[in-house]
Amino acid sequence: MEDNNNNATASVSASATTSVTNVYIWDMDETLILLKSLIHGTYAKAFNGSKDPKKGEHIGKLWEDHILQLCDHFFFYEHIENCTQPFLDSLRDYDDGKDLSDYDFDQDGFTSPSDDLTKRKLAYRHRAIANKYQQGLRKLVDKDMISLFDDLYDMTDKYTDGWLSSARTFLKQCSSVDGCSDAMNNNIHHINVLVTSGSLIPSLVKCLLFRLDDLITHGNVYSSWDVGKPQCFQWIKERFSNQNVRFCVIGDGWEECEAAQIMQWPFVKIEMQPDSQYRFPGLTLKTLGYYFSAVYGSLDAENEDDES
Repeated sequence: MEDNNNNATASVSASATTSVTNVYIWDMDETLILLKSLIHGTYAKAFNGSKDPKKGEHIGKLWEDHILQLCDHFFFYEHIENCTQPFLDSLRDYDDGKDLSDYDFDQDGFTSPSDDLTKRKLAYRHRAIANKYQQGLRKLVDKDMISLFDDLYDMTDKYTDGWLSSARTFLKQCSSVDGCSDAMNNNIHHINVLVTSGSLIPSLVKCLLFRLDDLITHGNVYSSWDVGKPQCFQWIKERFSNQNVRFCVIGDGWEECEAAQIMQWPFVKIEMQPDSQYRFPGLTLKTLGYYFSAVYGSLDAENEDDES
Protein backbone atom coordinates (compact mmCIF):
# COMPACT_ATOMS: atom_id res chain seq x y z
CA MET A 1 0.00 0.00 0.00
CA GLU A 2 1.51 3.33 -1.04
CA ASP A 3 1.49 6.24 1.38
CA ASN A 4 -0.55 9.42 1.25
CA ASN A 5 2.36 11.85 1.05
CA ASN A 6 1.13 13.62 -2.07
CA ASN A 7 -1.98 15.13 -0.56
CA ALA A 8 -1.05 18.73 -1.03
CA THR A 9 -4.02 20.09 0.86
CA ALA A 10 -2.48 19.02 4.14
CA SER A 11 1.11 20.07 3.54
CA VAL A 12 2.75 22.23 6.18
CA SER A 13 4.83 25.32 5.56
CA ALA A 14 7.99 25.95 7.52
CA SER A 15 8.31 29.56 6.43
CA ALA A 16 9.01 30.77 9.94
CA THR A 17 10.98 29.00 12.64
CA THR A 18 8.50 30.17 15.26
CA SER A 19 5.48 28.82 13.37
CA VAL A 20 4.19 25.52 14.71
CA THR A 21 1.41 23.28 13.44
CA ASN A 22 -0.45 21.02 15.84
CA VAL A 23 -1.90 17.95 14.15
CA TYR A 24 -4.75 16.49 16.16
CA ILE A 25 -5.37 12.82 15.34
CA TRP A 26 -8.89 11.91 16.37
CA ASP A 27 -10.69 8.66 16.94
CA MET A 28 -14.34 8.87 15.91
CA ASP A 29 -16.76 6.63 17.82
CA GLU A 30 -17.10 7.48 21.51
CA THR A 31 -14.79 10.44 20.96
CA LEU A 32 -16.12 12.93 18.41
CA ILE A 33 -19.47 11.17 18.25
CA LEU A 34 -21.41 8.75 20.42
CA LEU A 35 -22.94 5.69 18.79
CA LYS A 36 -21.88 2.27 20.08
CA SER A 37 -22.08 3.48 23.68
CA LEU A 38 -25.66 4.56 23.06
CA ILE A 39 -26.67 1.27 21.45
CA HIS A 40 -24.98 -0.88 24.10
CA GLY A 41 -26.01 1.31 27.05
CA THR A 42 -22.49 2.07 28.29
CA TYR A 43 -23.05 5.82 28.00
CA ALA A 44 -26.20 5.68 30.14
CA LYS A 45 -24.48 3.38 32.65
CA ALA A 46 -21.88 6.06 33.40
CA PHE A 47 -24.68 8.25 34.80
CA ASN A 48 -25.80 5.75 37.46
CA GLY A 49 -29.47 5.70 36.53
CA SER A 50 -30.09 9.32 35.55
CA LYS A 51 -30.07 8.46 31.83
CA ASP A 52 -32.61 6.15 30.20
CA PRO A 53 -30.58 3.43 28.41
CA LYS A 54 -33.52 2.44 26.20
CA LYS A 55 -33.77 5.96 24.84
CA GLY A 56 -30.05 5.93 24.10
CA GLU A 57 -30.37 2.57 22.36
CA HIS A 58 -33.28 3.89 20.26
CA ILE A 59 -31.29 6.97 19.22
CA GLY A 60 -28.23 4.91 18.35
CA LYS A 61 -30.19 2.48 16.19
CA LEU A 62 -31.82 5.34 14.31
CA TRP A 63 -28.36 6.67 13.46
CA GLU A 64 -27.22 3.20 12.46
CA ASP A 65 -30.13 2.85 10.02
CA HIS A 66 -29.48 6.26 8.43
CA ILE A 67 -25.76 5.55 8.07
CA LEU A 68 -26.37 2.27 6.24
CA GLN A 69 -29.06 3.78 4.00
CA LEU A 70 -26.80 6.64 2.91
CA CYS A 71 -23.88 4.26 2.37
CA ASP A 72 -25.94 2.06 0.05
CA HIS A 73 -27.89 4.75 -1.81
CA PHE A 74 -25.15 7.30 -2.44
CA PHE A 75 -21.74 5.80 -1.71
CA PHE A 76 -21.67 2.45 -3.57
CA TYR A 77 -21.44 0.50 -0.33
CA GLU A 78 -23.19 -2.55 -1.72
CA HIS A 79 -20.50 -2.66 -4.41
CA ILE A 80 -17.43 -1.96 -2.31
CA GLU A 81 -18.23 -3.12 1.21
CA ASN A 82 -15.60 -5.86 0.96
CA CYS A 83 -13.06 -3.65 -0.85
CA THR A 84 -11.76 -1.90 2.25
CA GLN A 85 -9.16 0.81 1.70
CA PRO A 86 -7.43 2.99 4.32
CA PHE A 87 -8.14 6.32 2.56
CA LEU A 88 -9.86 7.54 -0.60
CA ASP A 89 -6.66 8.36 -2.49
CA SER A 90 -5.13 4.92 -1.91
CA LEU A 91 -5.80 3.91 -5.54
CA ARG A 92 -5.24 7.28 -7.22
CA ASP A 93 -2.47 5.87 -9.43
CA TYR A 94 -5.08 3.68 -11.12
CA ASP A 95 -7.42 6.61 -11.83
CA ASP A 96 -6.93 7.87 -15.40
CA GLY A 97 -9.04 10.99 -14.81
CA LYS A 98 -11.95 9.84 -16.94
CA ASP A 99 -15.00 12.13 -16.97
CA LEU A 100 -17.53 10.40 -14.71
CA SER A 101 -20.51 12.68 -15.35
CA ASP A 102 -22.20 10.09 -17.60
CA TYR A 103 -20.48 7.02 -16.20
CA ASP A 104 -22.83 4.13 -15.38
CA PHE A 105 -21.49 2.59 -12.18
CA ASP A 106 -24.23 -0.04 -12.22
CA GLN A 107 -23.22 -1.40 -15.61
CA ASP A 108 -19.40 -1.34 -15.56
CA GLY A 109 -19.03 -4.95 -14.41
CA PHE A 110 -17.21 -4.04 -11.20
CA THR A 111 -16.04 -6.92 -9.02
CA SER A 112 -13.63 -7.16 -6.12
CA PRO A 113 -10.40 -5.55 -7.40
CA SER A 114 -7.90 -8.20 -8.48
CA ASP A 115 -6.33 -6.51 -11.52
CA ASP A 116 -5.57 -3.01 -12.81
CA LEU A 117 -8.93 -2.66 -14.58
CA THR A 118 -11.05 -3.40 -11.50
CA LYS A 119 -8.78 -1.25 -9.36
CA ARG A 120 -9.44 1.59 -11.80
CA LYS A 121 -13.18 1.07 -11.40
CA LEU A 122 -12.79 1.22 -7.62
CA ALA A 123 -10.70 4.38 -7.97
CA TYR A 124 -13.55 5.92 -10.01
CA ARG A 125 -15.93 5.17 -7.15
CA HIS A 126 -13.56 6.70 -4.63
CA ARG A 127 -13.34 9.87 -6.75
CA ALA A 128 -17.12 10.06 -6.98
CA ILE A 129 -17.39 9.58 -3.22
CA ALA A 130 -14.87 12.36 -2.61
CA ASN A 131 -16.90 14.70 -4.83
CA LYS A 132 -20.13 13.89 -3.00
CA TYR A 133 -18.43 14.43 0.35
CA GLN A 134 -17.20 17.84 -0.79
CA GLN A 135 -20.68 18.82 -1.99
CA GLY A 136 -22.17 17.99 1.40
CA LEU A 137 -25.30 16.27 2.62
CA ARG A 138 -27.70 18.95 1.40
CA LYS A 139 -26.77 18.18 -2.21
CA LEU A 140 -27.61 14.50 -1.74
CA VAL A 141 -30.96 14.40 0.05
CA ASP A 142 -34.12 16.52 0.07
CA LYS A 143 -35.24 19.04 2.68
CA ASP A 144 -37.43 16.53 4.50
CA MET A 145 -34.46 14.21 5.06
CA ILE A 146 -32.28 17.10 6.18
CA SER A 147 -34.99 18.07 8.68
CA LEU A 148 -35.12 14.46 9.91
CA PHE A 149 -31.35 14.36 10.38
CA ASP A 150 -31.37 17.75 12.14
CA ASP A 151 -34.06 16.59 14.56
CA LEU A 152 -32.13 13.42 15.35
CA TYR A 153 -28.93 15.40 15.87
CA ASP A 154 -30.70 17.76 18.28
CA MET A 155 -32.30 14.82 20.12
CA THR A 156 -28.91 13.13 20.47
CA ASP A 157 -27.22 16.33 21.59
CA LYS A 158 -29.87 16.90 24.25
CA TYR A 159 -29.64 13.32 25.51
CA THR A 160 -25.83 13.53 25.71
CA ASP A 161 -25.78 16.97 27.36
CA GLY A 162 -24.24 18.66 24.34
CA TRP A 163 -21.54 16.09 23.48
CA LEU A 164 -21.97 16.42 19.69
CA SER A 165 -22.15 20.21 19.52
CA SER A 166 -19.32 20.60 22.02
CA ALA A 167 -17.06 18.24 20.09
CA ARG A 168 -17.83 20.11 16.88
CA THR A 169 -17.06 23.45 18.52
CA PHE A 170 -13.76 22.05 19.75
CA LEU A 171 -12.91 20.81 16.25
CA LYS A 172 -13.64 24.28 14.93
CA GLN A 173 -11.17 25.71 17.41
CA CYS A 174 -8.64 23.10 16.25
CA SER A 175 -9.07 23.80 12.57
CA SER A 176 -6.96 25.73 10.13
CA VAL A 177 -10.13 26.28 8.08
CA ASP A 178 -10.85 29.34 10.20
CA GLY A 179 -7.19 30.29 10.48
CA CYS A 180 -7.49 29.47 14.16
CA SER A 181 -4.47 30.12 16.34
CA ASP A 182 -3.70 29.35 19.93
CA ALA A 183 -4.97 31.89 22.41
CA MET A 184 -1.50 32.19 23.95
CA ASN A 185 0.53 32.10 20.72
CA ASN A 186 -0.70 33.36 17.35
CA ASN A 187 1.95 31.30 15.53
CA ILE A 188 0.34 27.98 16.41
CA HIS A 189 -1.95 26.53 13.76
CA HIS A 190 -4.19 23.48 13.97
CA ILE A 191 -5.18 20.61 11.67
CA ASN A 192 -7.64 17.80 12.37
CA VAL A 193 -7.12 14.26 11.07
CA LEU A 194 -9.48 11.36 11.68
CA VAL A 195 -8.22 7.78 12.14
CA THR A 196 -11.09 5.41 12.79
CA SER A 197 -11.14 1.66 13.29
CA GLY A 198 -14.41 1.57 11.34
CA SER A 199 -14.68 0.94 7.62
CA LEU A 200 -13.86 3.95 5.44
CA ILE A 201 -17.19 4.61 3.67
CA PRO A 202 -19.44 4.46 6.77
CA SER A 203 -16.92 6.70 8.55
CA LEU A 204 -17.19 9.33 5.80
CA VAL A 205 -20.98 9.12 6.01
CA LYS A 206 -20.79 9.61 9.78
CA CYS A 207 -18.78 12.78 9.19
CA LEU A 208 -21.57 14.07 6.96
CA LEU A 209 -24.40 13.15 9.32
CA PHE A 210 -22.67 14.43 12.46
CA ARG A 211 -21.69 17.76 10.83
CA LEU A 212 -17.94 17.17 10.77
CA ASP A 213 -17.38 17.29 7.00
CA ASP A 214 -16.63 21.02 6.86
CA LEU A 215 -13.94 20.59 9.54
CA ILE A 216 -12.34 17.30 8.43
CA THR A 217 -11.66 16.97 4.70
CA HIS A 218 -12.07 13.59 3.00
CA GLY A 219 -8.29 13.54 2.49
CA ASN A 220 -7.85 13.65 6.27
CA VAL A 221 -10.02 10.59 6.96
CA TYR A 222 -8.24 7.27 7.47
CA SER A 223 -9.58 3.81 8.25
CA SER A 224 -7.37 1.44 10.21
CA TRP A 225 -9.77 -1.46 9.54
CA ASP A 226 -7.24 -3.53 7.60
CA VAL A 227 -3.88 -1.88 8.22
CA GLY A 228 -4.00 -0.95 11.92
CA LYS A 229 -3.56 2.43 13.58
CA PRO A 230 0.26 2.32 13.78
CA GLN A 231 0.44 2.18 9.98
CA CYS A 232 -2.06 5.04 9.62
CA PHE A 233 -0.09 7.11 12.12
CA GLN A 234 3.11 6.45 10.18
CA TRP A 235 1.50 7.69 6.95
CA ILE A 236 0.31 10.81 8.74
CA LYS A 237 3.78 11.45 10.16
CA GLU A 238 5.25 11.22 6.67
CA ARG A 239 2.61 13.60 5.28
CA PHE A 240 3.46 16.23 7.87
CA SER A 241 7.20 15.57 7.99
CA ASN A 242 8.48 18.86 9.31
CA GLN A 243 10.40 19.76 12.46
CA ASN A 244 7.75 22.37 13.31
CA VAL A 245 4.89 19.88 13.46
CA ARG A 246 3.61 18.36 16.69
CA PHE A 247 1.15 15.48 16.95
CA CYS A 248 -1.46 14.66 19.57
CA VAL A 249 -3.81 11.65 19.58
CA ILE A 250 -7.27 11.87 21.13
CA GLY A 251 -9.48 8.82 21.58
CA ASP A 252 -11.09 6.39 23.98
CA GLY A 253 -9.50 3.05 23.06
CA TRP A 254 -6.37 0.98 23.54
CA GLU A 255 -5.60 0.89 19.79
CA GLU A 256 -4.91 4.59 19.45
CA CYS A 257 -3.19 4.64 22.86
CA GLU A 258 -0.80 1.88 21.83
CA ALA A 259 -0.15 3.45 18.43
CA ALA A 260 0.55 6.83 20.04
CA GLN A 261 3.06 5.18 22.37
CA ILE A 262 4.82 3.58 19.40
CA MET A 263 5.10 7.00 17.73
CA GLN A 264 6.02 8.69 21.04
CA TRP A 265 3.13 11.13 20.65
CA PRO A 266 0.94 12.42 23.50
CA PHE A 267 -2.33 10.58 23.98
CA VAL A 268 -5.45 12.06 25.57
CA LYS A 269 -7.97 9.46 26.68
CA ILE A 270 -11.63 10.42 26.36
CA GLU A 271 -13.86 9.29 29.23
CA MET A 272 -17.62 8.89 29.65
CA GLN A 273 -17.89 9.88 33.30
CA PRO A 274 -19.95 13.08 33.62
CA ASP A 275 -17.52 14.69 36.09
CA SER A 276 -14.46 14.16 33.86
CA GLN A 277 -12.75 17.02 32.02
CA TYR A 278 -11.65 14.54 29.33
CA ARG A 279 -14.99 14.45 27.55
CA PHE A 280 -17.39 16.76 25.72
CA PRO A 281 -18.15 19.28 26.96
CA GLY A 282 -15.01 19.57 29.06
CA LEU A 283 -11.90 19.16 26.93
CA THR A 284 -10.07 22.42 26.14
CA LEU A 285 -7.09 23.55 24.08
CA LYS A 286 -5.40 24.53 27.32
CA THR A 287 -5.64 20.95 28.57
CA LEU A 288 -4.21 19.60 25.32
CA GLY A 289 -1.46 22.20 25.59
CA TYR A 290 -0.21 20.49 28.76
CA TYR A 291 0.12 17.21 26.85
CA PHE A 292 2.02 18.91 24.03
CA SER A 293 4.38 20.54 26.53
CA ALA A 294 5.01 17.27 28.36
CA VAL A 295 6.23 15.58 25.18
CA TYR A 296 7.60 18.42 23.05
CA GLY A 297 8.58 20.96 25.68
CA SER A 298 7.42 24.53 26.12
CA LEU A 299 7.13 26.67 23.00
CA ASP A 300 7.98 29.75 25.05
CA ALA A 301 11.27 28.15 26.07
CA GLU A 302 12.03 27.27 22.45
CA ASN A 303 11.32 30.83 21.32
CA GLU A 304 13.60 32.22 24.03
CA ASP A 305 16.39 29.91 22.85
CA ASP A 306 15.89 31.09 19.27
CA GLU A 307 16.12 34.73 20.32
CA SER A 308 19.21 34.32 22.50
